[in-house]
Amino acid sequence: MPLSVDANLKLTKNSKKVLERRYLKKDLKGKVIEKPYELFLRVAKNIAQADCSYDEGADVDETTNEFFSAMTDLGFLPNSPTLMNAGRDLQQLSACFVLPIEDSMESIFETIKQTSLIHKSGGGTGFSFSRLRPKSSQVKSTGGVASGPVSFLKVFDAATQAVKQGGTRRGANMGILRIDHPDILEFITCKENDTDINNFNISVTITDDFMERVEKDEEYELIDPHTKKTVKRLKAREVFNKIVKMAWKNGEPGIIFIDRMNQFNPTPKIGLYESTNPCGEQILLPYESCNLGSVNLSRMVTDGEIDWNRLSKTVKTAVHFLDNVIDMNKFPLKDIEEMTSSNRKIGLGVMGFADMLIKLGIPYNADDAVSIAEKVMKFVRDEAAITSSELAEKRGTFPNFENSIYNVPDGPKPRNATLTTIAPTGSLSIIAGCSSGIEPLFALVYYKEVMDKERLPEVNEEFKRVAEERGFYSEELMKKIAKTGGIQDLIEVPQEIKRVFITSHDISPEWHIKIQAAFQRYTDNAVSKTINFPQEATISDIEKTYKLAFKLNCKGVTIYRDKSREEQVLNVGEVKADKAKAGKVEQAYGEKIRPKPRPTVVKGTTTKVGTGCGNLYVTINEDEGGHPFEVFMQMGKAGGCAASQLEAIGRLVSLAFRSGIDVKAIVDQLRGIRCPSPSWEKGGRIFSCSDAIARAVEKRLCDQKEAKVTNKQTDFDIYMGKGGVKLGNVVGVCPDCGGALRHVEGCTVCRACGYSKCG
Repeated sequence: MPLSVDANLKLTKNSKKVLERRYLKKDLKGKVIEKPYELFLRVAKNIAQADCSYDEGADVDETTNEFFSAMTDLGFLPNSPTLMNAGRDLQQLSACFVLPIEDSMESIFETIKQTSLIHKSGGGTGFSFSRLRPKSSQVKSTGGVASGPVSFLKVFDAATQAVKQGGTRRGANMGILRIDHPDILEFITCKENDTDINNFNISVTITDDFMERVEKDEEYELIDPHTKKTVKRLKAREVFNKIVKMAWKNGEPGIIFIDRMNQFNPTPKIGLYESTNPCGEQILLPYESCNLGSVNLSRMVTDGEIDWNRLSKTVKTAVHFLDNVIDMNKFPLKDIEEMTSSNRKIGLGVMGFADMLIKLGIPYNADDAVSIAEKVMKFVRDEAAITSSELAEKRGTFPNFENSIYNVPDGPKPRNATLTTIAPTGSLSIIAGCSSGIEPLFALVYYKEVMDKERLPEVNEEFKRVAEERGFYSEELMKKIAKTGGIQDLIEVPQEIKRVFITSHDISPEWHIKIQAAFQRYTDNAVSKTINFPQEATISDIEKTYKLAFKLNCKGVTIYRDKSREEQVLNVGEVKADKAKAGKVEQAYGEKIRPKPRPTVVKGTTTKVGTGCGNLYVTINEDEGGHPFEVFMQMGKAGGCAASQLEAIGRLVSLAFRSGIDVKAIVDQLRGIRCPSPSWEKGGRIFSCSDAIARAVEKRLCDQKEAKVTNKQTDFDIYMGKGGVKLGNVVGVCPDCGGALRHVEGCTVCRACGYSKCG
């Protein structure tokens, strides 16, 4: 058993930070008490124990070493719940679940209860609301009318908001409705306002028949799921156009080609697919869960060639590992344990594909890249199938085998009903130090803010190596690249280097789809991928991409148009601050600032601001000359530590007002401070009570036009510091570390700290 491998475990600074923040054991005071190699050893030992269930004489130490080596080599990593929980009290190892929602109040609220238990354990959930009767239809048992799927979607969203997932993973959901449900138009637009239903991704399940009617410009039927009767007919093209328009506006809803999903349903006699996990790549039957893991393709290249032997060994180890996970899992519900054990589905995927292409010298947007994608995924699928069949010989097929598509003469006899899934790898790819999933690189150089507020450039290691070898590396060049993230417009970089080192927004949507389709051909489930569009993309561009995805047999599509969400960080280019308006107070160190005495009577106004802690009332008083003099805060929820903190802030801000400190300087100090419970107001996101105070002061006292410029600069500085221009795919600010949130693989991910909105 390896005991001193910490020095050999090559982790980046970001990897270590993510592990410390989210994965390593901590004591009751929050102090990290586990080293990275100890985490991998803990997980390996725990998962290897499953071998004993099938062979009393199994060499568990050998299996432990095999699993440990695969993880510490960073060639394979299981999904986050397995890394977090294996060998610990929780022992909940699955990432995603699908729960049923039947058309009754009892079923709806039973599912809400089950959802809360799953979120508490660290899992994400998917639901189809398609069985619920439409809005305004009659409910015979009560004589009332139904409120419809969207109203209950909001109930689920509120329940998720109330259940916080223990600080390591956050509640994430997928809400799905069939294209032929009578409430489909309301569903398509239910997230038109960015502030609504924030704990859900939403997708529409689209049939092949519907897509054919779109092409022919025909009508299609809306069917009441309760009565099974046609209630209305709509023009397919008009509904499709509405989906496209909403996706263009803010990225949702996504679309799932449900007939494609069911074409490879290994157990159709058990049930048909209706829903997916939160990111859309794992289609599951009700009460199924899936155990996911990813092979790091960037580690499968040696001397400019794909190392097929190493890839084969890694895949075989990964399949063995994931099958063991099912046996070691402590499921949150008995129904889930029974269903998961009956089909034993696993989902092995890949990450680091963009890194692999770079090491092979192949551009992402090239036919050779498509060929490599297809060839690699076929190899992974074939090796996984061989390993699953070998496990079946020793351990038996999955219990539902006789009711599966595999139960035919001379057919394969697998251990697992499905084998491959390409899932999001937001946190995993940071730990592994590679590119996310099958996505292209997002930037070659970007700025990262360290703890002392110094901003340091982070450089893609492979690009840095090539730049140094070719002799064009310089700190000045890296700073230039950091302004856009890419190199296509820089004359200092050779053309052949530009050709290979391309970033997401250098790639047309068609190539994104081609790569996704290539991986999909050998993926049992589906592929998590974001199709990126520039801000200037048209609705027609989105439409063409959706149709191409259908033509190329993708199982679903998620798109994101740059700057299409209100929450997005404002990438505005270099903002030159006017020092006269910057609110700097230049006082000599030896000069004492004396606050003005308070007059007997002052006048003011009170502003109400909604925060994550409740309504905050900010009263600002002015002196006789109309200058801000003091501020008082009162929280709707009285008492406690929060009240004392608000009083302290009020006293200090009042002191600053009375001392003549420029209002903008005060606002800049308070603005952007974050707490665990952000909220939304009409003016945007409120990160904390301090942030709310800053906004109230700014709204009351600062010139609106100047404030708008200041806001842009502040948000921009959070991401890149002073200066820089557009860096695509950024959709917000990380609530944990203040870094950039990106829309990746259907998730919202921070590459700096590993935060993931989708879990």
